[in-house]
Amino acid sequence: MNIEDIQFPVYRKYKNNKSYFKIINPKLFEQIQIVGTKKIISQTEAKLFPEMSFVRDLVFNYEEMAVEIDEGEYEGVMNEGL
Repeated sequence: MNIEDIQFPVYRKYKNNKSYFKIINPKLFEQIQIVGTKKIISQTEAKLFPEMSFVRDLVFNYEEMAVEIDEGEYEGVMNEGL
């Protein structure tokens, strides 16, 4: 399967529940990081090879580092206060 065949957005979270990802398209993702009692939200445009590889890994090879989540879980973390 190619990345062009994926229906975006795709949602993942690290197994430690400290980072949540919304992969918007093959070159753009949003991340919510939980650091202590703070929530850091960032958006990254994948322009360089390492960033593009990271997006591919989150889409295809995530099983060792992350789990698949749904939009509801991602939005719940986005909207909850810490």
